[in-house]
Amino acid sequence: MSRVESAPDTIIEAPDFNLALTLNSGQVFHWMEIDGWWEGVIGARFCAVRESNGNLEFRGNVAASDVMRYFSLDHPMEQIRASFPGDSFSQAALHACKGLRIIRQPEWECLATFITSSMKQVAHIRQMSLAIRSRYGAPVNGSEINAYPEPAILSKLAEGDLRDCGLGFRAKSLLGASRVIAHGEVDLRALRSIKTSVAREVLCSVPGVGVKVANCVLLFAYERLDAVPVDVWIDRILRAMRRNRPASPAQLQKYSERRLGPYAGYVQQYLFHHARVSKTLPQR
Repeated sequence: MSRVESAPDTIIEAPDFNLALTLNSGQVFHWMEIDGWWEGVIGARFCAVRESNGNLEFRGNVAASDVMRYFSLDHPMEQIRASFPGDSFSQAALHACKGLRIIRQPEWECLATFITSSMKQVAHIRQMSLAIRSRYGAPVNGSEINAYPEPAILSKLAEGDLRDCGLGFRAKSLLGASRVIAHGEVDLRALRSIKTSVAREVLCSVPGVGVKVANCVLLFAYERLDAVPVDVWIDRILRAMRRNRPASPAQLQKYSERRLGPYAGYVQQYLFHHARVSKTLPQR
């Protein structure tokens, strides 16, 4: 009998939510689908979850409030949808990605994962994340997936140890970041209460973090829903929206914030996932 079958279940309401779409949209990289259940860890707690008639059924050593918070079931989706630009591509993304939510991730886990994401596809990021968890993360009761290792653990490693997890040149950045955090040079918790622009500057002082990674962390860990990570796909989309007029990365960043509205981070995630899956861009 599997872990999922032997544990009691809890059901919570989850209207306007698509679990698989959310977990497959390039936000997190360690969840695994097994026999209709998605198994993963929320921080250091095991959770198995599946959709059932507009509800979420879950099992593990997490509270309902943890699951609701992690999957952002309190986000005002009607208001977010109403904020989407009216152009055909944005509306197509809104329709195609209905139910996708921005996950609230643990800060260090999110930062570390996106430091390792540079120039990598989702499948490769997943492999690196699972390798790091397997080798250096603390076991989680009931789970085959370990917790993401704390900065203090990674900070004591050699660069070669992280290269053995498939990180390549990213190993140096992750090691440097873990040391900066472990030594208290950057306080991730303190970033919760400061302005987004200041928090971005602080994050960009961490090894391996540029504006794109900083915006990923602001969006996925600090719930700054107006933050727009401009990766290759979003760069292409924004340039197409601008009818391919020349623009620097800084100009594109400002354009995204103006064009995509108060929930620009949500719009970005829908555009990103829709473009990546459909292999289409806005028409000129």
